[in-house]
Amino acid sequence: MDAAFPALTEMPAPQFVMSAEGHRIATYVWGDADAPTVLCVHGFASSCRDNWVNTGWVRDLTRAGFRVLGVDQRGHGASDKPHEPEAYGMDALTSDLVAVLDTYLLDSVLYAGYSLGARVGWQLAVNAPEHVERAVLGGIPDGRPLARLQIEQARAYAEHGTPVEDQVTRNYVTLAERVPGNDLRALVALAEGMRLGDADPDPARPPQQRVLFATGSEDAILERSRALAAVTPHGDFTELPGRHHFNAPGSRDFRRVAREFFEAGN
Repeated sequence: MDAAFPALTEMPAPQFVMSAEGHRIATYVWGDADAPTVLCVHGFASSCRDNWVNTGWVRDLTRAGFRVLGVDQRGHGASDKPHEPEAYGMDALTSDLVAVLDTYLLDSVLYAGYSLGARVGWQLAVNAPEHVERAVLGGIPDGRPLARLQIEQARAYAEHGTPVEDQVTRNYVTLAERVPGNDLRALVALAEGMRLGDADPDPARPPQQRVLFATGSEDAILERSRALAAVTPHGDFTELPGRHHFNAPGSRDFRRVAREFFEAGN
């Protein structure tokens, strides 16, 4: 690591923000307090550390002169992990981010989100446009997130260790267990909770800000992501060569185009 930036990829102690229901949401800050702030929001079964620190995003953004505000979404990382599906509706996930911005006295931010974090970012940009100047939405699907997960099999595994037979569900379980500290019961509740309301991005009501969509060339949702970009009035799309859904956050191309996109707005 560059000796001039010795602490950029270290995790500071989390600072907790209280959600409307009293859940603790873990946040992390790097960079100059006066610099433009990029709010980084991770994907399902990931964390701020896993999605943004270990992949070099925090390092690159702070070197480029940005302040980074990272969040562990509820159910992840050091944040509280309720086990009730009702705790994970889209309104709750977006309201957590508004609470974070209010606590940090930030009127608006640049937004970087991946997968679930991109889906939440889309909705934040639509429902609270004053808070989002421009956004990078990576790996965003246009279908209901986690819809193919077999909830009962995942719950049986989490609670009783019952082997998972469904391959897609087994893949999600493996993903969830990859990140230290994950609570599988909370993640199963999140997957179920996302089905309780209208969790799909609405192509008839896209964000009006400038948005960069980025998806791996090997990701099954590539064309659906491209279609969302096409219906976004100020949307741009970039394809990340050779990347699939789970390794796209580590792409140098992704980091570079996101940094350039944010720099173009300042």
